[in-house]
Formats: sequence, structure tokens, C-alpha cells
Amino acid sequence: MRISHTGPAPKRRDDWQTIKTLLPYVWQYRMRVFAALSFLILAKIANVAVPLVLKEVVDYFEGKGAAVAIAVPIGAIALYGLLRFAASSLGELRDAVFAKVTQGAIRRIALQVFEHLHRLSLRFHLERQTGGMSRDIERGTKGISFLLNFMLFNIIPTLVEIILVAAVLLKKYDKWFAIVTFVSLAIYIVFTLAVTEWRMVFRRTMNDMDSKANNKAIDSLINYETVKYFGNEKFEASRYDRNLTTWETAAVKNQVSLAMLNAGQASIIAAAVTVLMWLAANGVATHKMSVGDLVLVNAFMLQLYIPLNFLGFVYREIKHSLADMEKMFDLLKINTEVKDAADAKTLDARSAEVTFDQVDFHYDAKRSILKQVSFSIPAGHTVAVVGTSGAGKSTLARLLFRFYDVTGGAVRVNGTDIRALSQESLRKHIGIVPQDTVLFNDSIYYNIAYGRPDASEEEVIEAAKAAHIHEFVLTLPDGYKTTVGERGLKLSGGEKQRVAIARTILKNPPILVLDEATSALDTRTEQAIQLELQQITNNRTTLIVAHRLSTIVHANEILVMEHGAIVERGSHKDLLNQQGVYHRMWSLQQQDSSQDES
Repeated sequence: MRISHTGPAPKRRDDWQTIKTLLPYVWQYRMRVFAALSFLILAKIANVAVPLVLKEVVDYFEGKGAAVAIAVPIGAIALYGLLRFAASSLGELRDAVFAKVTQGAIRRIALQVFEHLHRLSLRFHLERQTGGMSRDIERGTKGISFLLNFMLFNIIPTLVEIILVAAVLLKKYDKWFAIVTFVSLAIYIVFTLAVTEWRMVFRRTMNDMDSKANNKAIDSLINYETVKYFGNEKFEASRYDRNLTTWETAAVKNQVSLAMLNAGQASIIAAAVTVLMWLAANGVATHKMSVGDLVLVNAFMLQLYIPLNFLGFVYREIKHSLADMEKMFDLLKINTEVKDAADAKTLDARSAEVTFDQVDFHYDAKRSILKQVSFSIPAGHTVAVVGTSGAGKSTLARLLFRFYDVTGGAVRVNGTDIRALSQESLRKHIGIVPQDTVLFNDSIYYNIAYGRPDASEEEVIEAAKAAHIHEFVLTLPDGYKTTVGERGLKLSGGEKQRVAIARTILKNPPILVLDEATSALDTRTEQAIQLELQQITNNRTTLIVAHRLSTIVHANEILVMEHGAIVERGSHKDLLNQQGVYHRMWSLQQQDSSQDES
């Protein structure tokens, strides 16, 4: 069978490598693992002993007759019941002991993936597809649970039981019983492995298409308004359905091949049981075996082949689980682009001087973004950066936050290269009010308190008052408990900006970045928020990335950038007197403002 699907074929992975990746998380609970294995082995010994006791009871009645008193087999019958109880209770005890191992491993892996994703660079997160990635993590954690439980509770127990049953058959009966048992097992296992490996391409394709379809769905729902603006509901449904169609084809072939596998396994088991029962019946007919022996062999075969039939399902599901886990573990292999130095220092300062020293930077070696950029922002001063789109203004803020490392020169805080500082301590000293404020789908209180999660309620409200949003919040039916919606879409642009200002005030950082914080707002809202921004920049080292020049006339120094380089610098008055790039930009904006007013 072949299936076609868009994109490259899903790659094969080393399943043993996946298991090796999982083992350290399990090994943390090794005492529980050993205890669970002990209970498992004891349960299987009890399980194998049950047919042996049953044989003795049957043989006793066959030899003594029904008229004989039953006082003697009461002990055997009681032992039979005790062994049944032991096999069941030890199995439950094993499950209870191992539960902590499974859930603990899932928790630690999920947490490590989550933390690792936050350590990855901005480059990764700009390129990621959130819907598919979240589905990969969800399937991966479920796969871990299935793998751990069924490897320990089905494959290992079945193997232990096979060994015990084979030992009894070899010791008590003709060698052909053991030979038939082992040959049939070998054929069953080889058949199951071969067909399951062949079927894996269908499951991998299903996973791939499921992730892609989920990406399309999440992306479309996030951009709900855009879809509606252009009336593209059918177009979005068509994009979504293209991946679902390929998924459906793979799912059908997966189910058909499963039916073929099940039929083949059933045929092997039926043939083996028939041969074994013929050997046992022939032994009874020739008086080489008793009726109890026939019952024993039949009971062993039922105990062995019923879980063995289930073993085929378990093996398939384990292979599926490994396929589900592969993308989640691959996330952990993505290298962290920006790392703390081994001897990274902790920044602890109430005031800060920021220096860009001959900074070069590029996202791609073929295209330079910043070229020999040098400037300083003394503690408590404000420097504004202006220029055309693509000049590299916002890149300065990203480098200051160390979302990327410079490719030449250095960014320094209080004279120390920020690459020598821990990222956590550096970012604690910087606050930002971005152009597009993105809020969590939680309450207004939560979003303000996010600036300093350990702040008291009084401090949060004081920050809201300083940002002039407190009065607005009080007019809402739920006040500070009002949910802002996905990405804060229930609030207007000005309201979102005030929330951003409030949480920055709450953070109270010595360094402040205003990244075109008002360019998306209307003139009246912009003027109101500008006053608030100027208040919070007092006595803070501030970098302003601006589009509207009227908002930065108060800056101590203004940098004009073109094509990644600083072409002019000075105060607002000095730059106007230079009659250069800044003067032309100012004149154009003043002209536009006059036309808007008229």
C-alpha cells in the first residue's frame, strides 16, 4: 500500500534511542520500579501455579471417584483460591506502586519540555507552528503513559509467563509441547514485528497530517476577524480539509492493515493451540498423560495465548507511542541559541547605563541588519531611535533583552557585556511597553500583576492608578476580575497599552524600552498615553523606538538610522538645524498633521 501526502515523508527514528531518552526519568523512581517488578514476578508465579494445582485436583477425583470423601482436596482447592487471589492482588499492588513512576515521569518530561521551549530563542518562536507543536506534546505525554504501563505490565509479564510455562512443559511432558510452543511464538512474533513495521508509515502520516490540520485550525481561529473580513470561510475549510483528507486515507489503510494483522495472528494462535491439544489428547489416549495433564496443558495455553494475542496489540500501540513521542523528544534536542555563560554574573543595580559598542548584527549572514552601531544611554537619560521601516530600530530592543546575541561588538550594562550576565537578572532590570501589547486570556488583575507576580493587591492597584486605568476598571461589572479575552482582544488599543504601562510600573525596572508604544493609537489616545509614558521614564534609563517624531522631542539624544547604521544624532533642536534626514522626516510629518487637522 502507498499513500501520498504533502511534504516530505515522515522520517524513521531509532526507537531504542527514544527509550534511552525516557529511562533517566524512570530511574529516578528505581526503588518503586524494582518493587513493581517484584510484585509482577510473584503474580506470574502464582498465575502459573494455578493450573498445576488444578491438575492435582482433577487427577485426585479421576483416581478416587466421586464417592470418596473430599476432605483431602480441600487443601488443594483452598490453595487454588489463594493463588488466584494472590495473582490478582499482587497485580493491583504492582499498579499502585508504579503509578507514581508513570505520572512522575510524565510531569518531569512535560515540565522540561515547557522550560526548554522558554529557553529557545525568539528565532525559534517566530518560526514555530503553535497548534502542531501543542498536539505533538499532548500525544507525546500520552505515549509515555502507554509505553511505561504496557511495557512493564504486559510485555514483561507475558515474557516471564512464557519462560515459566516452557520450563514446566519441558520438565513434565514430551519435548514436542515445548517445541510447538516456541515455534509458534517465534512465528507469531516475527509476523507481528514485520507487519507492524510495515504499518508504521500510516500512523506517522496520520500524526503528521493531524499536526498540520491542527495548525491550520488554530491559525484560522486566532485570525477569526481576518477570515470574516475577507469572507474566506470556505477557503479556510478547504485548507483544513486537504490535510484531513490525507489523514483519512492513512487512517483507513491503518485500520485495514490492522484487520489483516489480527487475522494473521489469530491463525497462528489457532494452529498452535490445535496442535498442542492434539498432542495432549493423544497422550491421554495412550495413557502417557492423565486427564489432569490435558486440563493443565489447556489451561496453560489459554493463559499464554490470550495475553499473547493482546501482546500483538500492545506492541503495535507501543510502536505508535514511540512515534507519538518522537517529535516531543526532538523539541528537547533543539539547541538553545542564546545561553548563559558558565560563570554568568547576576546584575543587581538600581540605576543602569546602557552602551551599544560597535554593534553588528544579522539574522541571516547574507543580509546585515546593524552595522557598527555605537551609542550610550547614561543612567536616567532618554535616547530615542527613529528611521524608516527596516532600518533596525526594533532590533536594538531585542538585542538589549538578549533575545539574540550580537554578531559583532557588544551591548553593555554598567560597563559589563550582557553576554557575561545571566539572562534572568538582565531581564529583571528591563521593562517594555511594546507597540502591540499581547495580554493573557485572564483577568485584568492577573495581567497587571504579571509585571511582578509576588506584588500585593495594594501595589497592583497603585500601578493601575499610575497608569490611569483604575477608574476604567472600576466601571466594569467584574472590575479587576474582568477577563480580557484571547490576546486581550476584549480591550481597546488604548486600554491594552495602559495595562502594559501598569505592569511595567509594577515591575519598576531601572531600564525602560518603549518600542513604538503609541504608533497604533489614535491621536487623542496617543497624547493621553504619552503623558503617562513620560512620567514613568523619569529617572529611568530609557530607549524609545519611535515612529512619530512629536513623541520624542523631549529625548536627551535622538538617533536617526538608515539601512542599519546611525546617520544623524543629536537633540531635536540640533537635528532640525542640521537640515538633514531628520529635518525632512519632521517636515513631512508636520505637513501630514496639518492636512489631518484641516
